[in-house]
Amino acid sequence: MTAVTDQGRDHGQGEPEGAKDAPGDDGRRWDDGLIARRAAEAAQENAEAARSPQEDEPGPQVEAYGPPGSPLRPRLDALRELVGLSRARLDGDTLAEAGRVLDEASARQRLSSRHTVVAIAGATGSGKSTLFNALAGVQISDTGLRRPTTSAPIACSWTDGAAGLLDRLAIPGRLRRRPVQGGTATDEALQGLVLVDLPDHDSAATGHREQVDRVLALVDAVIWVVDPEKYADAALHERYLRPLAGHAEISFVVLNQIDRLSGEAADLVLDDLRRLLDEDGMAVGEHGEPGATVMSLSALTGAGVGDLREVLGKFVQDRTAAARRLSADVDAAAARLRPVYVAEGRPGLGERAREQFTDRLAEAVGAAAAGQAAEREWRRNAGRACGTPWLRLWRWYESTRQLGGLDLMAQVLAPPEEELTARQRVEQAVRKLADDAVDGLPAPWAQAVRETAVNGAKGLPEALDELSRNAQAGAGGRGRGGNADTGSARVGPGGRGRGARGSEDEGAPGPDAKGSGGVGTAAGAGRRGSGSPGRTSAPAGGAPGGRGSRPPRPAWWPAAVLAQASMTLLQIFGGLWLLGQIIGVLEPGLLTPALLMLAGVVGGPLVEWSCAAAARGPARRYGQEAERRLREAAAGCGRVRVLDPVAAELARYREVRERYVAVTELSTTGG
Repeated sequence: MTAVTDQGRDHGQGEPEGAKDAPGDDGRRWDDGLIARRAAEAAQENAEAARSPQEDEPGPQVEAYGPPGSPLRPRLDALRELVGLSRARLDGDTLAEAGRVLDEASARQRLSSRHTVVAIAGATGSGKSTLFNALAGVQISDTGLRRPTTSAPIACSWTDGAAGLLDRLAIPGRLRRRPVQGGTATDEALQGLVLVDLPDHDSAATGHREQVDRVLALVDAVIWVVDPEKYADAALHERYLRPLAGHAEISFVVLNQIDRLSGEAADLVLDDLRRLLDEDGMAVGEHGEPGATVMSLSALTGAGVGDLREVLGKFVQDRTAAARRLSADVDAAAARLRPVYVAEGRPGLGERAREQFTDRLAEAVGAAAAGQAAEREWRRNAGRACGTPWLRLWRWYESTRQLGGLDLMAQVLAPPEEELTARQRVEQAVRKLADDAVDGLPAPWAQAVRETAVNGAKGLPEALDELSRNAQAGAGGRGRGGNADTGSARVGPGGRGRGARGSEDEGAPGPDAKGSGGVGTAAGAGRRGSGSPGRTSAPAGGAPGGRGSRPPRPAWWPAAVLAQASMTLLQIFGGLWLLGQIIGVLEPGLLTPALLMLAGVVGGPLVEWSCAAAARGPARRYGQEAERRLREAAAGCGRVRVLDPVAAELARYREVRERYVAVTELSTTGG
């Protein structure tokens, strides 16, 4: 017998083979109904002209993806967003399968949803072509002992309008056939079925295997035909059934040639086949459970073929095969992407990691040392303002005598690799932060976070060096400022100068400064310091007032200065009185001038000691404030250069992880 091709119907070229008499073995003609339908169409041309062309070539039909409430479409959208967000972080090979699934889903959406494409695949000699002919009811695919018998895919469509689907499978018109339909209920249920007979998947011809792999990736369902001799073939299970275990709901595993076995032997082989499928991870649909359909039949004798036709009819009428296939493809793509999206635990930057990073930067920039220096400077200024003039002259003499030589020698002997901010400490802080951030992250995202931290830290040591230099320059300017009673601006609790000079030199954020403000001040300090040395803005490393300013003086300093001046005047007055008596200018009387002079001599150190004791608390608070401000400035630099970029990268990972959860409909953290 010869089958009728669907070439003329769908492609408008060639002559139908069944249009001619094809005598069979009984000498009669066979008629599949197509000839009669075309005769009726010729008699009713006007009615045929009014038919919608969409019946032959339907446009995009979303029903192929299930009902409107089906989760497939949101999953495809989530997968598309996931691929888009990951292109800059993952290589193309990792995303290739997901991209292929999206492309195939788009292509399938544009084609007919009224058709279900089912491929028949099997090994050499399994009888798949015989089964193909038995389902079609006509000799379409050649059978015989010659191997391989089928060299190219052959399609049989039960209804019109499948041309687009067959074009997608690259099946030419000469290999498209129509079945024999008897008008039974089973034939009606098969309306919309497109059956494809594939070459042998274990064929010696490489091209045949390539065609099988190509078509299997495009069809809606697969009928795997096995025989009693090769049903446990490793090539079938390891290359196809095991990788396609997630496609169980669109898989039919048929044990053919049971006519060669006794009834008990056929049952044993069928049970063993189910066991092998279970080992492959493919669920077997039994007792209403979803999974692969496993059955036995004989395509040669027809035993069990009717049952398969009935099962296929129900499967085709559901019109959900395309959605199930795409859903399984999405599951497979998501399973392949799991190692690059699923984290072990809950990675991220906690408060402890941020605090440790800030502590390391503060240590590197010398915030504690700057606070101690500011405290000493405050106490030194208090001593200068409230100390006795004779002691201040002596200290000035000692400082001028020892100034220069030792400091210059210390600078010469200092090792050149010692940076102001200890570059190695900064790099270690960044590495430790990156290690804490990537703990549990998948390898690609961990690498992205590390690169972000390293790139952000490239200018961090220099910025911290600038902060330290500004702090030291401010402390040095105050130390060389000369008289402590002149040129100082009052600085309130906020650290902002209240005088003209104080407001001009102000460069550090006040205690109430926000995080972003601190970052901007710290970054701006380096730029202004390098561009204008005379107006360097120091973020309160040594003192809040900036370069050349004095630490703030408490309200009791003028009284202490007045008391110290009074003690000095008493000493001078008593001394002059005694001198006048010695040279005879004044009348003798040593007691009163001696007492005045003694009061000045004793009262001056007493006032100085009292001021030093009273200055300890304010000096300590001033040093702590200076340390806090330099610490905040260093933390601001670290935040804007390292912490914020790393947090942004982690946020990107969390976003793609949420998309991955939407794709898999499962939690990636196990919670």
